[in-house]
This record gives sequence, structure tokens and C-alpha cells, in this order.
Amino acid sequence: CCVWLQGEYGLKNVYLGVPVKLGKNGIEQIIELNLNDEEKKLLYASSDAVKEVMSVLDKMSVSA
Repeated sequence: CCVWLQGEYGLKNVYLGVPVKLGKNGIEQIIELNLNDEEKKLLYASSDAVKEVMSVLDKMSVSA
């Protein structure tokens, strides 16, 4: 599920798809898996890519 991370996996202020526990009222818990170094590297690269796209979109909306 794509969720707002606030320190989980060492990441903040970014929406990423991570495992969660869903309940009748939505997300109940973000599940933090034990990632190896390569998996962490890939997750952080994904986070950086999302932040870069959001930065470009923010700049586009300011100039529009």
C-alpha cells in the first residue's frame, strides 16, 4: 500500500508502497521488513526518484 512514511525504513516525508496491515478503517500498521543492504539501497533509490518527480511537479505548478 502506498503510505506517507514518517521515519519507517529510515525515510521521512515521502509516499512509498510498503507492506501494511489494513483494517476496516484503513491502514492500521506499517510493517517494517528486515531488508538487506541491496534492498535498502533500492528502496532509498525509489524514495529519491519519487521526491525528484514531486519537486519537478511542484515547480511546474508554481509557474502555471
